[in-house]
Formats: sequence, structure tokens, C-alpha cells
Amino acid sequence: MIAAATTMAQTTKKSFTLNDLLGGGSTFWNLQPKYMFSTWWGERPVELTVEDAKIIGSEKTTLFTCNDINAVLGEKILRSCTSVTFPYADQSIVKIQTNKEIILVDFKQKSIVWRGQIQEGASELVWNKESRAMAYCIGSNVFVQTAEGRRIQITSDGNDDIVYGHSVSRDEFGISSGLFWSPNGQRLAFYKKDQSRIPSYPQVDITKRIAATYVDKYPMAGEETEDVSVAVFDLTTEKVVWLKNPKPMTDYMTNLSWAPDGSKLFVFELNRDQNHMQLFGYNATTGEKDAEPLVEEKHPKYVEPENILRFLPWDATKAVMQTRRDNWNHLYLVDFKKAVYPEWRDAQGGGTTCDHVAVTLLTPGEFEIRDFIGFNEKEKTALFVGNVTHPLHHTIHAVKVKSEKAKSVNIRLLSTGEGVHSASLSVAGTQIIDTYSSPTITRKVDLINTKSGESTNVLTAEDPWKDYNVPEISGGSIKAADGVTDLYYRLIKPVDFDASKKYPTVIYVYGGPHAHNVQASRGYYFRGWEIYMAQLGYVVFVLDNRGSQYRGLKFEQATFRHLGDEEMKDQLCGVEFLKTLPYVDANRLGVHGWSYGGFMTTNLMCSYPDVFKVGVAGGPVIDWKYYEVMYGERYMDRPDENAEGYASCSLLPKAKNLKGRLQIILGYNDPTCVPQHTLSFIRACIDAGTQPDLFLYPGDEHNMAGTDQIHLHERITRYFEDYLK
Repeated sequence: MIAAATTMAQTTKKSFTLNDLLGGGSTFWNLQPKYMFSTWWGERPVELTVEDAKIIGSEKTTLFTCNDINAVLGEKILRSCTSVTFPYADQSIVKIQTNKEIILVDFKQKSIVWRGQIQEGASELVWNKESRAMAYCIGSNVFVQTAEGRRIQITSDGNDDIVYGHSVSRDEFGISSGLFWSPNGQRLAFYKKDQSRIPSYPQVDITKRIAATYVDKYPMAGEETEDVSVAVFDLTTEKVVWLKNPKPMTDYMTNLSWAPDGSKLFVFELNRDQNHMQLFGYNATTGEKDAEPLVEEKHPKYVEPENILRFLPWDATKAVMQTRRDNWNHLYLVDFKKAVYPEWRDAQGGGTTCDHVAVTLLTPGEFEIRDFIGFNEKEKTALFVGNVTHPLHHTIHAVKVKSEKAKSVNIRLLSTGEGVHSASLSVAGTQIIDTYSSPTITRKVDLINTKSGESTNVLTAEDPWKDYNVPEISGGSIKAADGVTDLYYRLIKPVDFDASKKYPTVIYVYGGPHAHNVQASRGYYFRGWEIYMAQLGYVVFVLDNRGSQYRGLKFEQATFRHLGDEEMKDQLCGVEFLKTLPYVDANRLGVHGWSYGGFMTTNLMCSYPDVFKVGVAGGPVIDWKYYEVMYGERYMDRPDENAEGYASCSLLPKAKNLKGRLQIILGYNDPTCVPQHTLSFIRACIDAGTQPDLFLYPGDEHNMAGTDQIHLHERITRYFEDYLK
């Protein structure tokens, strides 16, 4: 059991509106804890405000103001200092980027050092501080602009089918970009995505006088998918070399990592079944692939590489790799110069590994690395955020980087041992700006010395809700349906709670991989809408079932090939727990979730029609054969390989079971859970004679933003008010 309750004190002074609680609200930012915008100038921590930039210390020293920079520029270009960066640790140069240009200003000499125009229509722009060259896309083609302003078109045949320079694989495997400069800015790696074999899903643009369709290349599970390849452009020779990777041996190429000298490009490669990963090196001059992989991993379920290699600043022949080969996401040291005899070995995560070079585990233990922060170069330590102290607490730690396996490993705690921390590391790694909260801490910012662990508090935010009527928020744990595994929950009681009353209860659910809903941050990671519902007299309950994030590979893979089954069993354990609470009205249980949570909501409403009275499902997956290849096949395999699993996980046959009130809400132009899901379910309900409700947001995609977000939650709330209360 974890700590019982937050210290968010209840008052009777004010009530919240949805505008106060949701990101699209007009008053939302007025009620957020004070935040410190910060960055690093070498080893000097800098606080950034709208007006100025200051060195953080016992006394804050102003480096410059917006007015100072604009005076140098001769016009009002910089409107807030919160957007500036310091690209060079040893130079008094600040970088300003607008929609039209990148400018380097020497704030001490009060002079413009360099400025580069950004071509109109450029997207995906990446700038290299060493060469001062820009790479970007115009439509589906790649361009480079030199520091002198000369523009070079690298590709010319890009179109809707052939796309260069954009992210690939639908942003799975940690991919979020398609352009990658080498450290010295002399070479650019970029993706090519050939999606000509993928049919276009017919999304509809209703803003036209006559509604028109537009291209949405959507590769569904088991169907044709995209072909991905990688090229390298050399800025010196202005030639392009394609990595020589014969097909069909590799289907996914991810986590592109440059060697520090730019001579090699390292790529994690994965087969379409996503159960065999190989790390290869490529000669950046010739495109030739190493004869043998450096590292290999296999798993009967799946392998999921998601992080680039991080080379040691003091030894370019070694790099840190993240993998869950031993169940937990950990740091491993890869020594590229130390060859070992390759043989397949069993791994604790249930798979097998075959290393062709020396690989040493740096962070043993039953915990997950959430974020690799970087290195302290002088101390030769690796720094990371992980849930070492408790599954819900994400704290900052240091570990020595050693090539030889040690009998014992000292993983040093640098931050406080509780709460959820995010870290910004100085260039040489001597200090960290640590921003964190916990169930009892609204927000704090500490400056931490990564050698000694000494910290100095530089911000303690006041509770912005101190004058509001805030419900009690508590956290705890129950056992999963397997009777063994701990599951963690958040419980929010109604405002003005009366233990003698019976309250309607809403379960908020997500339940899928790559996400979690409960952690030991402020309010146990509450969502603003939950506070609003508590204000209206609801109990709100949130449980992270097996299959969710940061609990290890086996925890996540419990749902493999049967998405929804084990998750629903765990959520029903949550229902049984709620029934033990005397103030929960078991006859008034509702459920709400979005995306995977929409799938779970619809599934729970149809699988347990006598348990849940009301549900609101947003952007739901209805049948996994309609979902995209990369995600769907990882967790379900292909439909022809897992026909029974796809059939049992489909919600279409369950439409006939619907008894309660179910509202499905959909972004009409959703490119993630395409409308075919929802429309197929509505058709199945019509055929079965059941009566769901449907609401659409024309022009919106998978999530609603801005004022649509307020409208959405008004609608969700109204549905529960109408049918659950």
C-alpha cells in the first residue's frame, strides 16, 4: 500500500470550471503551479523568463533582456526569452529562432554573429550548430541550406507515395524525425518512405464547397506496409549514398545513431514480425553494411527497440544502449572494439540474445529506466531517471560506467527518494536542474551537483488551488487477476465527502502499452476532468492494469495476442475493490476512456453489461484488424497468424450485448483510430438492435484541442449527469 492521501486541503472558497482544469481552457494557466523555464549555458544554469535570461545561483545575475537582444537586432524580433538557447558552452552566443530565420547573437559583444533565412514552407527543420547548416523538407522532398545560404535540393521525386525526410513507421520504435545530422554537421542521414503499395484511407474534408477526400496512407494489420530505407548526404561532396540493406531481411530501421566522428551510422533493424532485432553499423561514405550484426535479440512475443545509442564522451569506441532483454528497461555498455564469440543465450525477459561485441549490464535491478539523462564526463557516470525506489516514484540516479561486470553495482540516488522527477543536464554533466512534484509537493526545482549529490532548492511553488474546494486524492494498490501482481490506483472522493452517502462512481481507463495513469506526482497524476467530476459528486477511480507502462516486459506482455482480456480482468478486480467501499454505489458504475481506453470502455460495457451502467468511449479501437501494422502486429501478430485472438478481441460480435448507455465520441478525421472502427460498431449495433449514442467532431483528429477540448468534456460530463447520477 502506498501513501493514503494527498495534502490538497479542502476549502469552501471556490469551485472549479472546466476552463480552470483543462489545457484548452481560458483560465487553465492561471491555476498551474509556478514553473521555471530553464536551460544551460555550458555548466551555467540559466532561468528564462518572458523579459530576460538570468544565471541561477545564490543571487540571480541577468545575462540580457529581450530589449537588449532586440536593440542588437534593430527590430522587435524576440518577444520572449523563454525560447532562446545557448548552443556553444564557451561562447556568449544565444540562438533565436523564428518562423523566418535563425539568428546567433553575441550578447556580451552586442553583435549579430550569424543569421540564416528559413525557406518558406519548410517543415521538419533541423539545424546543426557546428556547420550551421539547415536540413528541412518542402512537401515530401529534402533540402539542405549551407551556412552561407546556398540551398541544395537533395531529392526531387517526393510525392504522396514516396516521402523523404519525414518520420517513418507511424512514429513507432521511438521515431519522431526523418532528418539526422552527424555531430559535426557534415553529413545528413534521412529516411525514405515508399508507401505506394498502401491504399489511401478516404478521409473527408468538409470545408470544401463539395466535400472532398484526401490522402491518408493507412497500413492496416496484415496488409501491405511501407518500405523504409536510409540515405546519407555528404555536405562536402554533395553526393547521396544509400545504405545497402537488402530486402526483405529488414522491415523496420530505427534509432539512427551517428558515431562521434560521423564515419559510421548505426541502425537498429527489426523484422516485420518484430521478434528479431539486430544492431548494424554502416560505412557512411560507401553505405556498406557490416558483415555481422553487433547485437541481436529475439523474443517469442516481440522486441521493441526505442532508444538511440549514446556514445561515451571520453571513449568513442563505447556506447550506452537501452534494452529490456532482461525484462526491465536497463542501461548496457556496448564495447565496439571488444569482439566476443557470438552464441545465443537465454535472457531473463523470456527471449534470447546473441552479442558479437562485449555488452555489460550497468543498472541491474527490478526497475525501469524512464529517461537516460546523459553523462558526467569527469566522473565517468551515467545519469538516469528510473523507478528504483518504488514503481510509482521516478527519481534521479547515477551509476559508474565500467566495462567489466562488477560483483555489486552502486546505483546512487541524486534526487529526493520520492516523487516524479524530470532532469535537465549541463553540457559536461556536472549539474542537473531537477523539476519534480509528489502527492505532498506541488512543484519544486532543485539544482543538483552530480558528483556530491548536494542540492539547492531554487523554486518551491505555492499551491495555486489553495483557495479552491479540492477533493481528497489517495493512492493504493490491489492484486491483479493473477492473484500475485500489485496494481496501483488513484481514488478521488467527492468534494464535501460524506461517508454515510452512496456515490456514483466513474472508472477512468486507458490500459494499453506505452502509457500509465498512476504515479507519485502531484495528485497521483490526476486529470483535471476528474477533479471536476468529484466536484459534481462522483467518486473517480483509476487503475493501471497489466499491460501498461514502466512495470517491465513481462507485465506488459501479459496481454500479448489477446488485447483486452487480461486488462478487463484486472479492471474487474478494481470493481470488486470499489464494492468494498461503503460509499460507492455499485449500481451506478460508469467508465470512460480514450483511444485504447475507448476500446477498453466499449469492451467493458459489452462484456460486463450488468456491471457498468454508463460509458463514454473516445476514439476507440473496435477491431484490431483495422488498426495500423506497426502497433497492431507487435501486440497481436498478423490476423492470419492469430485468427482466434483477433476474433475474440473484436468488439463487433459483442455489440449485441450492450445494455447500458454508451456514447462513442470520435474526431471525424481521426488518422489513428480511423472512423471505420466506430462506424463498423454502430452498424453492428443497428443490426443487433442495441442503442449506442454517437457524437462527432468534424475537422478534429484523434484528440480534441483548444476550445474543442472544453466542449468535449462538457459533453462527457453531461452524459454521466444525464444517465448515471
